[in-house]
Amino acid sequence: MRQEVSGRRFSLRARLTLLTAVCVAGAVAVVSLGAFLTVQSNLYGQVGTDLLQRAYAASKQAPSPDRGGLTLTFGNQLAVSDTSFDVVDVNGDSHVVGRDSRAFNDSLIGADEREVAEGTAAYSTRVEQGRQVVAVPYLDGYALVVAQSLAPQKEVLKRLALVLIVVSGAGIVVAALAGTAVARGGLLPVQRLTAATERVAATNDLRPIPVTGDDELARMTTSFNAMLAAVALSQERQRQLVADAGHELRTPLTSLRTNVELLVASEKAASSHSGPTLTETDREEIYADVRAQLDELTTLIGDLVELAREDGAEIVSERVELNDVVERAVERAQRRAGDIRFEVSLCPWVLEGDPATLERAVLNLLDNAVKFSPSEGTVALRMAPTGDGTVTIEVADSGPGITDADLPKVFERFYRSSEARTMPGSGLGLAIVKQSIVRHGGTVFAGRSIGGGALLTIRLPGAPA
Repeated sequence: MRQEVSGRRFSLRARLTLLTAVCVAGAVAVVSLGAFLTVQSNLYGQVGTDLLQRAYAASKQAPSPDRGGLTLTFGNQLAVSDTSFDVVDVNGDSHVVGRDSRAFNDSLIGADEREVAEGTAAYSTRVEQGRQVVAVPYLDGYALVVAQSLAPQKEVLKRLALVLIVVSGAGIVVAALAGTAVARGGLLPVQRLTAATERVAATNDLRPIPVTGDDELARMTTSFNAMLAAVALSQERQRQLVADAGHELRTPLTSLRTNVELLVASEKAASSHSGPTLTETDREEIYADVRAQLDELTTLIGDLVELAREDGAEIVSERVELNDVVERAVERAQRRAGDIRFEVSLCPWVLEGDPATLERAVLNLLDNAVKFSPSEGTVALRMAPTGDGTVTIEVADSGPGITDADLPKVFERFYRSSEARTMPGSGLGLAIVKQSIVRHGGTVFAGRSIGGGALLTIRLPGAPA
Protein backbone atom coordinates (compact mmCIF):
# COMPACT_ATOMS: atom_id res chain seq x y z
CA MET A 1 0.00 0.00 0.00
CA ARG A 2 2.86 2.39 0.82
CA GLN A 3 4.42 1.87 -2.62
CA GLU A 4 1.10 2.58 -4.35
CA VAL A 5 0.66 5.83 -2.43
CA SER A 6 4.22 6.84 -3.26
CA GLY A 7 3.66 6.08 -6.95
CA ARG A 8 0.59 8.30 -7.01
CA ARG A 9 2.35 11.09 -5.10
CA PHE A 10 5.12 11.66 -7.67
CA SER A 11 4.40 12.39 -11.31
CA LEU A 12 6.31 10.69 -14.11
CA ARG A 13 8.22 13.91 -14.76
CA ALA A 14 9.27 14.12 -11.10
CA ARG A 15 10.35 10.49 -11.10
CA LEU A 16 12.42 10.99 -14.27
CA THR A 17 14.06 14.09 -12.76
CA LEU A 18 14.79 12.25 -9.53
CA LEU A 19 16.17 9.25 -11.39
CA THR A 20 18.45 11.48 -13.49
CA ALA A 21 19.72 13.28 -10.40
CA VAL A 22 20.35 10.02 -8.54
CA CYS A 23 22.20 8.49 -11.50
CA VAL A 24 24.35 11.59 -11.96
CA ALA A 25 24.98 11.78 -8.22
CA GLY A 26 26.13 8.17 -8.19
CA ALA A 27 28.39 8.71 -11.20
CA VAL A 28 29.85 11.92 -9.74
CA ALA A 29 30.42 10.22 -6.37
CA VAL A 30 32.27 7.33 -8.00
CA VAL A 31 34.39 9.65 -10.17
CA SER A 32 35.13 11.99 -7.26
CA LEU A 33 36.10 9.13 -4.97
CA GLY A 34 38.30 7.64 -7.68
CA ALA A 35 39.98 11.01 -8.29
CA PHE A 36 40.53 11.57 -4.56
CA LEU A 37 42.04 8.12 -4.01
CA THR A 38 44.25 8.48 -7.11
CA VAL A 39 45.60 11.86 -5.98
CA GLN A 40 46.13 10.55 -2.45
CA SER A 41 48.01 7.51 -3.70
CA ASN A 42 50.18 9.64 -5.98
CA LEU A 43 50.95 12.19 -3.26
CA TYR A 44 51.84 9.59 -0.66
CA GLY A 45 53.78 7.56 -3.24
CA GLN A 46 55.80 10.62 -4.28
CA VAL A 47 56.62 11.43 -0.64
CA GLY A 48 57.64 7.80 -0.03
CA THR A 49 59.87 7.72 -3.13
CA ASP A 50 61.49 11.04 -2.23
CA LEU A 51 62.10 10.01 1.35
CA LEU A 52 63.51 6.66 0.28
CA GLN A 53 66.04 8.33 -2.03
CA ARG A 54 67.15 10.69 0.73
CA ALA A 55 67.47 7.82 3.19
CA TYR A 56 69.66 5.85 0.75
CA ALA A 57 71.88 8.87 0.21
CA ALA A 58 72.24 9.47 3.94
CA SER A 59 72.99 5.81 4.72
CA LYS A 60 75.89 5.77 2.21
CA GLN A 61 77.55 8.91 3.60
CA ALA A 62 76.92 8.55 7.34
CA PRO A 63 79.57 7.17 9.83
CA SER A 64 79.28 3.87 11.67
CA PRO A 65 76.91 3.74 14.65
CA ASP A 66 79.76 3.43 17.18
CA ARG A 67 81.44 6.64 16.07
CA GLY A 68 80.72 10.03 17.59
CA GLY A 69 78.81 12.76 15.87
CA LEU A 70 76.19 10.36 14.44
CA THR A 71 73.25 12.52 15.33
CA LEU A 72 74.81 15.66 13.97
CA THR A 73 75.82 13.98 10.72
CA PHE A 74 72.34 12.61 10.03
CA GLY A 75 70.88 15.91 11.12
CA ASN A 76 72.88 17.72 8.45
CA GLN A 77 71.99 15.25 5.72
CA LEU A 78 68.31 15.01 6.74
CA ALA A 79 67.96 18.59 7.85
CA VAL A 80 64.28 19.11 7.14
CA SER A 81 61.93 20.48 9.76
CA ASP A 82 59.29 17.78 9.26
CA THR A 83 61.79 14.91 8.94
CA SER A 84 63.16 12.77 11.78
CA PHE A 85 65.39 9.69 11.81
CA ASP A 86 66.71 6.80 13.90
CA VAL A 87 69.19 3.96 13.56
CA VAL A 88 67.95 0.65 14.93
CA ASP A 89 69.41 -2.81 15.24
CA VAL A 90 67.75 -6.14 14.67
CA ASN A 91 65.97 -5.83 18.03
CA GLY A 92 64.61 -2.39 17.23
CA ASP A 93 66.88 -0.62 19.73
CA SER A 94 68.03 2.89 18.93
CA HIS A 95 71.71 3.69 18.25
CA VAL A 96 71.52 7.43 17.86
CA VAL A 97 73.50 9.63 20.25
CA GLY A 98 71.01 11.73 22.23
CA ARG A 99 67.91 9.66 21.88
CA ASP A 100 65.73 12.55 23.02
CA SER A 101 66.55 14.32 19.79
CA ARG A 102 64.41 11.83 17.84
CA ALA A 103 61.16 13.27 16.69
CA PHE A 104 59.26 10.01 16.74
CA ASN A 105 58.57 7.36 19.39
CA ASP A 106 59.12 3.64 19.58
CA SER A 107 55.74 2.84 17.97
CA LEU A 108 57.24 3.88 14.62
CA ILE A 109 59.70 0.99 14.82
CA GLY A 110 58.05 -2.23 13.83
CA ALA A 111 58.58 -5.57 12.15
CA ASP A 112 59.21 -3.99 8.74
CA GLU A 113 62.13 -1.94 10.06
CA ARG A 114 63.64 -4.92 11.96
CA GLU A 115 63.49 -7.05 8.79
CA VAL A 116 65.48 -4.36 6.96
CA ALA A 117 68.06 -4.38 9.81
CA GLU A 118 68.28 -8.19 9.58
CA GLY A 119 68.83 -7.96 5.85
CA THR A 120 65.73 -10.00 4.94
CA ALA A 121 64.15 -6.96 3.27
CA ALA A 122 65.83 -4.50 0.88
CA TYR A 123 63.78 -1.60 2.25
CA SER A 124 60.37 -0.79 3.74
CA THR A 125 57.90 2.04 3.36
CA ARG A 126 54.58 2.62 5.12
CA VAL A 127 52.31 5.30 6.55
CA GLU A 128 52.06 5.40 10.32
CA GLN A 129 50.55 8.02 12.63
CA GLY A 130 50.26 10.61 9.88
CA ARG A 131 53.86 10.10 8.78
CA GLN A 132 55.62 8.46 5.88
CA VAL A 133 58.11 5.99 7.40
CA VAL A 134 60.89 4.38 5.31
CA ALA A 135 63.76 2.08 6.33
CA VAL A 136 66.98 1.25 4.40
CA PRO A 137 69.96 -0.96 5.32
CA TYR A 138 72.74 0.75 7.28
CA LEU A 139 75.85 -1.44 7.66
CA ASP A 140 75.41 -5.01 8.87
CA GLY A 141 72.68 -5.50 11.43
CA TYR A 142 71.40 -1.91 11.33
CA ALA A 143 68.69 0.04 9.54
CA LEU A 144 68.28 3.74 9.00
CA VAL A 145 64.63 4.72 9.65
CA VAL A 146 63.41 8.07 8.35
CA ALA A 147 59.94 9.56 8.98
CA GLN A 148 58.36 12.61 7.42
CA SER A 149 55.08 14.29 8.34
CA LEU A 150 52.26 14.09 5.79
CA ALA A 151 50.52 17.20 7.09
CA PRO A 152 51.10 19.27 3.89
CA GLN A 153 49.77 16.48 1.73
CA LYS A 154 46.75 16.06 3.98
CA GLU A 155 46.03 19.74 3.70
CA VAL A 156 46.14 19.45 -0.09
CA LEU A 157 43.79 16.44 0.03
CA LYS A 158 41.43 18.32 2.32
CA ARG A 159 41.20 21.21 -0.14
CA LEU A 160 40.76 18.73 -3.00
CA ALA A 161 37.92 17.00 -1.14
CA LEU A 162 36.21 20.34 -0.60
CA VAL A 163 36.54 21.22 -4.29
CA LEU A 164 35.18 17.81 -5.33
CA ILE A 165 32.21 18.17 -2.99
CA VAL A 166 31.37 21.62 -4.37
CA VAL A 167 31.79 20.51 -7.98
CA SER A 168 29.76 17.34 -7.36
CA GLY A 169 26.95 19.29 -5.75
CA ALA A 170 26.88 21.75 -8.63
CA GLY A 171 26.92 18.86 -11.11
CA ILE A 172 23.97 17.21 -9.38
CA VAL A 173 21.99 20.47 -9.43
CA VAL A 174 22.75 20.97 -13.13
CA ALA A 175 21.83 17.35 -13.81
CA ALA A 176 18.51 17.79 -11.99
CA LEU A 177 17.73 20.90 -14.04
CA ALA A 178 18.73 19.14 -17.26
CA GLY A 179 16.65 16.11 -16.26
CA THR A 180 13.66 18.36 -15.68
CA ALA A 181 14.09 19.97 -19.09
CA VAL A 182 14.54 16.61 -20.82
CA ALA A 183 11.56 15.11 -18.99
CA ARG A 184 9.39 18.09 -19.91
CA GLY A 185 10.40 17.93 -23.58
CA GLY A 186 10.36 14.15 -23.83
CA LEU A 187 6.98 13.78 -22.14
CA LEU A 188 5.30 16.47 -24.23
CA PRO A 189 3.99 13.93 -26.81
CA VAL A 190 2.78 11.76 -23.94
CA GLN A 191 0.95 14.74 -22.48
CA ARG A 192 -0.66 15.43 -25.86
CA LEU A 193 -1.67 11.78 -26.13
CA THR A 194 -3.06 11.86 -22.59
CA ALA A 195 -5.03 15.04 -23.34
CA ALA A 196 -6.37 13.40 -26.52
CA THR A 197 -7.52 10.29 -24.66
CA GLU A 198 -9.19 12.45 -22.02
CA ARG A 199 -10.87 14.45 -24.80
CA VAL A 200 -12.11 11.24 -26.43
CA ALA A 201 -13.43 9.96 -23.09
CA ALA A 202 -15.17 13.26 -22.32
CA THR A 203 -16.56 14.18 -25.75
CA ASN A 204 -16.42 11.00 -27.89
CA ASP A 205 -14.51 13.10 -30.42
CA LEU A 206 -12.55 10.57 -32.48
CA ARG A 207 -10.47 13.01 -34.52
CA PRO A 208 -6.86 11.76 -35.02
CA ILE A 209 -3.97 13.30 -33.11
CA PRO A 210 -1.27 15.15 -35.11
CA VAL A 211 1.88 13.03 -35.42
CA THR A 212 5.37 14.57 -35.47
CA GLY A 213 8.67 12.71 -35.84
CA ASP A 214 9.27 9.00 -36.22
CA ASP A 215 10.33 7.91 -32.74
CA GLU A 216 8.59 5.45 -30.41
CA LEU A 217 6.10 8.05 -29.19
CA ALA A 218 5.23 8.95 -32.79
CA ARG A 219 4.59 5.28 -33.55
CA MET A 220 2.49 4.98 -30.41
CA THR A 221 0.46 8.03 -31.52
CA THR A 222 0.02 6.48 -34.97
CA SER A 223 -1.22 3.26 -33.37
CA PHE A 224 -3.61 5.26 -31.20
CA ASN A 225 -4.91 7.05 -34.29
CA ALA A 226 -5.46 3.68 -35.95
CA MET A 227 -7.43 2.58 -32.90
CA LEU A 228 -9.51 5.79 -33.06
CA ALA A 229 -10.18 5.15 -36.74
CA ALA A 230 -11.30 1.59 -35.95
CA VAL A 231 -13.59 2.83 -33.19
CA ALA A 232 -15.00 5.54 -35.48
CA LEU A 233 -15.62 2.94 -38.21
CA SER A 234 -17.30 0.65 -35.71
CA GLN A 235 -19.53 3.47 -34.49
CA GLU A 236 -20.43 4.40 -38.05
CA ARG A 237 -21.27 0.80 -38.85
CA GLN A 238 -23.41 0.59 -35.73
CA ARG A 239 -25.25 3.80 -36.63
CA GLN A 240 -25.78 2.55 -40.17
CA LEU A 241 -26.99 -0.82 -38.90
CA VAL A 242 -29.47 0.83 -36.54
CA ALA A 243 -30.67 3.19 -39.28
CA ASP A 244 -31.03 0.39 -41.82
CA ALA A 245 -32.71 -1.90 -39.30
CA GLY A 246 -35.14 0.85 -38.39
CA HIS A 247 -35.92 1.42 -42.04
CA GLU A 248 -36.46 -2.28 -42.70
CA LEU A 249 -38.58 -2.72 -39.58
CA ARG A 250 -40.77 0.27 -40.35
CA THR A 251 -42.46 -1.26 -43.42
CA PRO A 252 -43.64 -4.56 -41.89
CA LEU A 253 -44.56 -2.86 -38.62
CA THR A 254 -46.64 -0.24 -40.45
CA SER A 255 -48.35 -2.88 -42.52
CA LEU A 256 -48.92 -5.01 -39.44
CA ARG A 257 -50.41 -2.07 -37.58
CA THR A 258 -52.73 -1.26 -40.51
CA ASN A 259 -53.97 -4.83 -40.70
CA VAL A 260 -54.54 -5.03 -36.96
CA GLU A 261 -56.44 -1.73 -37.01
CA LEU A 262 -58.61 -3.04 -39.84
CA LEU A 263 -59.40 -6.19 -37.88
CA VAL A 264 -60.20 -4.19 -34.74
CA ALA A 265 -62.42 -1.75 -36.68
CA SER A 266 -64.22 -4.64 -38.34
CA GLU A 267 -64.86 -6.30 -34.98
CA LYS A 268 -66.25 -3.06 -33.54
CA ALA A 269 -68.50 -2.52 -36.55
CA ALA A 270 -69.78 -6.08 -36.35
CA SER A 271 -70.58 -5.79 -32.66
CA SER A 272 -72.35 -2.43 -32.97
CA HIS A 273 -73.92 -2.93 -36.43
CA SER A 274 -72.80 0.59 -37.23
CA GLY A 275 -70.78 0.08 -40.39
CA PRO A 276 -69.45 -2.31 -43.02
CA THR A 277 -67.56 -5.36 -41.90
CA LEU A 278 -64.91 -7.52 -43.53
CA THR A 279 -65.91 -10.59 -45.45
CA GLU A 280 -64.52 -13.91 -44.43
CA THR A 281 -62.27 -13.90 -47.50
CA ASP A 282 -60.89 -10.46 -46.63
CA ARG A 283 -60.36 -11.56 -43.06
CA GLU A 284 -58.38 -14.63 -44.15
CA GLU A 285 -56.26 -12.51 -46.47
CA ILE A 286 -55.47 -10.10 -43.65
CA TYR A 287 -54.62 -13.00 -41.34
CA ALA A 288 -52.28 -14.43 -43.99
CA ASP A 289 -50.70 -11.02 -44.46
CA VAL A 290 -50.18 -10.66 -40.69
CA ARG A 291 -48.54 -14.09 -40.51
CA ALA A 292 -46.25 -13.21 -43.41
CA GLN A 293 -45.27 -9.93 -41.76
CA LEU A 294 -44.59 -11.70 -38.46
CA ASP A 295 -42.43 -14.22 -40.30
CA GLU A 296 -40.56 -11.36 -41.97
CA LEU A 297 -40.01 -9.65 -38.62
CA THR A 298 -38.83 -12.91 -37.05
CA THR A 299 -36.37 -13.47 -39.90
CA LEU A 300 -35.09 -9.91 -39.72
CA ILE A 301 -34.58 -10.03 -35.96
CA GLY A 302 -32.86 -13.40 -36.25
CA ASP A 303 -30.49 -12.04 -38.89
CA LEU A 304 -29.72 -8.98 -36.79
CA VAL A 305 -28.94 -11.20 -33.80
CA GLU A 306 -26.73 -13.35 -36.00
CA LEU A 307 -24.81 -10.30 -37.25
CA ALA A 308 -24.36 -9.00 -33.71
CA ARG A 309 -23.18 -12.41 -32.52
CA GLU A 310 -20.70 -12.73 -35.36
CA ASP A 311 -19.37 -9.20 -34.75
CA GLY A 312 -18.48 -9.88 -31.13
CA ALA A 313 -17.91 -13.63 -30.96
CA GLU A 314 -14.63 -15.48 -31.11
CA ILE A 315 -14.33 -18.07 -33.85
CA VAL A 316 -14.46 -21.60 -32.45
CA SER A 317 -11.33 -23.14 -33.88
CA GLU A 318 -11.54 -26.85 -34.58
CA ARG A 319 -10.82 -29.22 -37.43
CA VAL A 320 -13.66 -28.96 -39.93
CA GLU A 321 -14.48 -31.43 -42.70
CA LEU A 322 -15.80 -28.81 -45.11
CA ASN A 323 -17.44 -31.32 -47.46
CA ASP A 324 -19.53 -32.67 -44.53
CA VAL A 325 -20.54 -29.11 -43.60
CA VAL A 326 -21.65 -28.36 -47.19
CA GLU A 327 -23.52 -31.65 -47.40
CA ARG A 328 -25.52 -30.84 -44.24
CA ALA A 329 -26.35 -27.38 -45.62
CA VAL A 330 -27.58 -28.92 -48.89
CA GLU A 331 -29.82 -31.36 -47.01
CA ARG A 332 -31.38 -28.51 -45.00
CA ALA A 333 -31.91 -26.40 -48.13
CA GLN A 334 -33.50 -29.30 -50.02
CA ARG A 335 -36.11 -29.86 -47.28
CA ARG A 336 -37.55 -26.39 -47.86
CA ALA A 337 -36.81 -25.95 -51.56
CA GLY A 338 -40.07 -27.40 -52.94
CA ASP A 339 -39.65 -28.50 -56.54
CA ILE A 340 -36.17 -26.98 -56.98
CA ARG A 341 -33.57 -29.56 -58.06
CA PHE A 342 -30.00 -29.59 -56.69
CA GLU A 343 -26.86 -30.61 -58.57
CA VAL A 344 -24.02 -31.06 -56.07
CA SER A 345 -20.33 -31.83 -56.63
CA LEU A 346 -18.12 -32.10 -53.51
CA CYS A 347 -14.47 -32.78 -52.73
CA PRO A 348 -12.73 -33.64 -49.46
CA TRP A 349 -11.30 -30.55 -47.73
CA VAL A 350 -10.30 -29.65 -44.16
CA LEU A 351 -9.64 -26.36 -42.39
CA GLU A 352 -9.64 -24.81 -38.92
CA GLY A 353 -12.83 -22.94 -38.05
CA ASP A 354 -16.39 -23.01 -36.71
CA PRO A 355 -18.54 -25.62 -38.49
CA ALA A 356 -21.85 -24.00 -37.45
CA THR A 357 -20.84 -20.61 -38.86
CA LEU A 358 -19.63 -22.14 -42.11
CA GLU A 359 -22.80 -24.19 -42.48
CA ARG A 360 -24.93 -21.07 -41.96
CA ALA A 361 -22.96 -19.26 -44.69
CA VAL A 362 -23.39 -22.05 -47.24
CA LEU A 363 -27.08 -22.44 -46.31
CA ASN A 364 -27.66 -18.71 -46.88
CA LEU A 365 -26.19 -19.01 -50.39
CA LEU A 366 -28.41 -21.99 -51.15
CA ASP A 367 -31.54 -20.29 -49.76
CA ASN A 368 -30.75 -17.21 -51.83
CA ALA A 369 -30.37 -19.37 -54.97
CA VAL A 370 -33.66 -21.17 -54.24
CA LYS A 371 -35.47 -17.86 -53.75
CA PHE A 372 -34.47 -16.54 -57.17
CA SER A 373 -34.83 -19.81 -59.09
CA PRO A 374 -38.10 -20.42 -60.95
CA SER A 375 -40.37 -23.36 -60.26
CA GLU A 376 -38.67 -26.66 -61.19
CA GLY A 377 -35.43 -24.74 -61.61
CA THR A 378 -31.97 -26.00 -60.78
CA VAL A 379 -29.45 -24.93 -58.13
CA ALA A 380 -25.92 -26.13 -58.83
CA LEU A 381 -23.25 -26.35 -56.10
CA ARG A 382 -19.69 -27.14 -57.12
CA MET A 383 -16.85 -27.53 -54.64
CA ALA A 384 -13.32 -27.81 -56.06
CA PRO A 385 -9.73 -27.04 -55.02
CA THR A 386 -7.96 -24.20 -56.83
CA GLY A 387 -4.38 -25.49 -56.56
CA ASP A 388 -3.11 -22.55 -54.47
CA GLY A 389 -4.08 -23.83 -51.02
CA THR A 390 -7.71 -22.76 -51.23
CA VAL A 391 -11.02 -24.32 -52.19
CA THR A 392 -13.98 -22.67 -53.92
CA ILE A 393 -17.67 -23.32 -53.34
CA GLU A 394 -19.75 -22.04 -56.26
CA VAL A 395 -23.53 -21.77 -55.99
CA ALA A 396 -25.36 -21.00 -59.27
CA ASP A 397 -29.11 -20.52 -59.68
CA SER A 398 -31.36 -20.50 -62.74
CA GLY A 399 -32.92 -17.13 -62.01
CA PRO A 400 -32.61 -13.79 -63.80
CA GLY A 401 -29.08 -13.12 -62.51
CA ILE A 402 -27.55 -9.99 -60.98
CA THR A 403 -27.24 -6.74 -62.90
CA ASP A 404 -23.90 -5.03 -63.32
CA ALA A 405 -25.02 -2.20 -61.03
CA ASP A 406 -25.95 -4.63 -58.26
CA LEU A 407 -22.86 -6.89 -58.38
CA PRO A 408 -20.65 -4.70 -56.11
CA LYS A 409 -23.44 -4.21 -53.56
CA VAL A 410 -25.04 -7.61 -53.03
CA PHE A 411 -22.99 -8.33 -49.88
CA GLU A 412 -23.83 -5.01 -48.19
CA ARG A 413 -26.13 -5.06 -45.19
CA PHE A 414 -29.81 -4.48 -46.04
CA TYR A 415 -29.07 -4.04 -49.73
CA ARG A 416 -31.82 -5.45 -51.93
CA SER A 417 -32.13 -5.05 -55.66
CA SER A 418 -35.32 -3.75 -57.18
CA GLU A 419 -36.31 -7.31 -58.16
CA ALA A 420 -35.65 -8.63 -54.63
CA ARG A 421 -37.78 -6.01 -52.88
CA THR A 422 -40.95 -7.82 -53.89
CA MET A 423 -39.70 -11.06 -52.34
CA PRO A 424 -39.47 -12.04 -48.68
CA GLY A 425 -36.17 -11.42 -46.97
CA SER A 426 -34.24 -8.88 -44.91
CA GLY A 427 -31.24 -8.15 -47.12
CA LEU A 428 -28.88 -9.54 -44.46
CA GLY A 429 -28.33 -13.11 -45.65
CA LEU A 430 -25.42 -12.38 -47.99
CA ALA A 431 -23.94 -9.88 -45.50
CA ILE A 432 -23.82 -12.71 -42.94
CA VAL A 433 -22.13 -14.91 -45.54
CA LYS A 434 -19.43 -12.34 -46.20
CA GLN A 435 -18.82 -11.68 -42.52
CA SER A 436 -18.53 -15.38 -41.69
CA ILE A 437 -16.19 -16.18 -44.58
CA VAL A 438 -13.91 -13.18 -43.97
CA ARG A 439 -13.58 -14.20 -40.30
CA HIS A 440 -12.28 -17.57 -41.55
CA GLY A 441 -9.64 -15.90 -43.74
CA GLY A 442 -11.58 -16.36 -46.96
CA THR A 443 -13.25 -14.21 -49.62
CA VAL A 444 -16.64 -14.12 -51.29
CA PHE A 445 -17.70 -12.56 -54.58
CA ALA A 446 -20.64 -12.48 -56.98
CA GLY A 447 -20.93 -12.97 -60.71
CA ARG A 448 -23.11 -14.52 -63.39
CA SER A 449 -23.30 -18.19 -64.30
CA ILE A 450 -23.08 -19.59 -67.82
CA GLY A 451 -26.86 -20.00 -67.89
CA GLY A 452 -27.40 -16.35 -66.97
CA GLY A 453 -28.33 -16.83 -63.33
CA ALA A 454 -26.46 -15.56 -60.28
CA LEU A 455 -23.12 -17.20 -59.40
CA LEU A 456 -21.94 -16.68 -55.78
CA THR A 457 -18.49 -18.00 -54.91
CA ILE A 458 -16.79 -18.68 -51.57
CA ARG A 459 -13.02 -19.18 -51.37
CA LEU A 460 -11.53 -20.62 -48.17
CA PRO A 461 -8.02 -21.68 -47.12
CA GLY A 462 -7.23 -25.19 -45.96
CA ALA A 463 -5.91 -28.45 -47.33
CA PRO A 464 -7.22 -31.56 -49.09
CA ALA A 465 -8.42 -34.20 -46.63
